[in-house]
Amino acid sequence: MFAPFRIWPLAGVLLATSLFAAEPGSSIGYVMKVQGEASVIRDGATVPATIGTPLYVGSTVKTGPAGSMGVTLEDNTVMSFGPNSELTLDEFIFDPAQDDLKLSAKITHGTLDYISGTIAKLKPQAVEINTPTGTIGVRGTHFLVKVD
Repeated sequence: MFAPFRIWPLAGVLLATSLFAAEPGSSIGYVMKVQGEASVIRDGATVPATIGTPLYVGSTVKTGPAGSMGVTLEDNTVMSFGPNSELTLDEFIFDPAQDDLKLSAKITHGTLDYISGTIAKLKPQAVEINTPTGTIGVRGTHFLVKVD
């Protein structure tokens, strides 16, 4: 006898697991706070940052001289940027069920206040923030970096 009610819990688990993996072209996070001049650049197009603006692998977030912005990624990583900041999200893979985790970003100038999300908690060596002079290996923490 076919029992469809036994399949639904398994379907729910499979669906929830698949939602964590970032499909090509799917958003990896969102702008959560904006003050002053701030923008998101994707595929060469610059759009003003507003609350809810999606972020993708390859997106660059940028703030102006009096701007600030806060973003949250799908793994609950929180990044806040001060004036004259620019950061590119180079890689983001979040599939905990397959132990496939990676976050790589590059800040070229400005300030970044970083609070670790799930990727850094599950696999600290999978997170790196690159600067013009070195790489910050994140080990499940909170830090502030300034790049002139």
